[in-house]
Amino acid sequence: MKASRARWIALVVLCIGTLMTILDETIVNVALPVMQKELGFSQAGVSWVINAYLIAYGGLLVFAGRLGDLLGHRRVLLIGVSVFTVASVAAGLSPSAIILVASRFGQGVGAALITAVTLALIVTMFTEPREQARAIGFYSFTFAGGGALGLLLGGVLMQLASWQWLFFINLPIGLVSLVVGWRLLPRGRALGLGRGLDVVGAGLLVAAVSLLVYGVITAEHLGWGGTTIFSLGGAVILLFGFVLRQRRAKVPLLHLGVLRDRDVAGANVIQFLVTGGLYGSFFIATLLLQQVLGYTPMQMALSFVPLTIVTALASIVVAPFLTARFRERITLVVGLLAFLAGALLLARVPLGGGYLADVLAPLLLLGLGIGIVLPPIMSLAMSKAGEDEVGAVSGLANSTGMIGGAFWTAVVASVIGAVAGARGDAGAEGRAALAQGLAAGSLAIAAVLVVALVVALAVLRRRRDPEAGRALTANMQAER
Repeated sequence: MKASRARWIALVVLCIGTLMTILDETIVNVALPVMQKELGFSQAGVSWVINAYLIAYGGLLVFAGRLGDLLGHRRVLLIGVSVFTVASVAAGLSPSAIILVASRFGQGVGAALITAVTLALIVTMFTEPREQARAIGFYSFTFAGGGALGLLLGGVLMQLASWQWLFFINLPIGLVSLVVGWRLLPRGRALGLGRGLDVVGAGLLVAAVSLLVYGVITAEHLGWGGTTIFSLGGAVILLFGFVLRQRRAKVPLLHLGVLRDRDVAGANVIQFLVTGGLYGSFFIATLLLQQVLGYTPMQMALSFVPLTIVTALASIVVAPFLTARFRERITLVVGLLAFLAGALLLARVPLGGGYLADVLAPLLLLGLGIGIVLPPIMSLAMSKAGEDEVGAVSGLANSTGMIGGAFWTAVVASVIGAVAGARGDAGAEGRAALAQGLAAGSLAIAAVLVVALVVALAVLRRRRDPEAGRALTANMQAER
């Protein structure tokens, strides 16, 4: 098999493996009521089917990326696929709520190992700029389209089978990924554990991010009062401790000097904001279609198909074309403007609106904006990663996105509740109140995207300077 063809087949496997982890963030949402009834979850306890996955996933991303640098990205990815697949089977076979939550935590661990090193493998497999842009475009689509595909696939499986098949479907995907990944993924260079693993720094970071994710995802149910403030405050203290540790550690978990570069720092900030817009808009659109416009779960899922198609075209075709012509900064601005227009139109969908007249246009603009924005963000986030830290930097980029998605979705949910909560909860009055809340949530997303647009214009370089980038990378490596 030709080397170039093998690389692209390997990319497909990487994207499918990542898609498997993204699907599991949303696919179980449609089955939560059934799981609650069959396994005896309490009303609050059923949320841990989601929370256990997200806490393990978000908390371990940077640590998993560093493990990839030390043990080899291919090896860590294959371990992650194995853990995720076994945990998926265990989740499907769960006889009780406790075992299901534990299995979901295991899925989160596997997902972190997979996601943290996938981008690192892509940038090392595809070194030619145009090829790399196209490859990152494919990878970006798995993030942008994965949530919508999860809703669609979840609706279909719940219509045709039981909730257990939401997890069993990962078994054939995982086995194929293992076989093809073992054969085609490059072994690469592993630094070895003897190079140094900052265990103290890893413990501080995992604890900080896990506590941060916990505080954010529980804020939607508990509000932003004492428990949430305590969790977020503890996370900030632990993060401060992590920063101090990285400055003093002989071999740090993450060289914080990489964030001195404007493109890398700006890309991570934009990732935090944009991913929040992505998941927040999906959250709003789902509530709008089902609880305001009265769509069935299957109708709602099918309504996302055009968005998914446009996102794929934007990620794979439009974003690489714009990046080649105008570089990442202008591509980001174009994508953010389209994304912003979609959020503003979503806020204007009337109470009795029709799909073609009122819903389709904002969904298409959201898909276009999401698809254009994500590839240049990922390219910029990885642009200054040295050979010995590409996994850790990849984990950082994914971690900022994951935390941003959880944080801004919680903020949007709070805005919706604040506007809609006091205006009735049943019948026409309740639908009207919810519609107003969703409009306010859409405007909150628009405000977040405006901030992302300001960061893109003010922080990112007008044109990437390869010589300056190489000089900065050389200086950082010399400091180490």
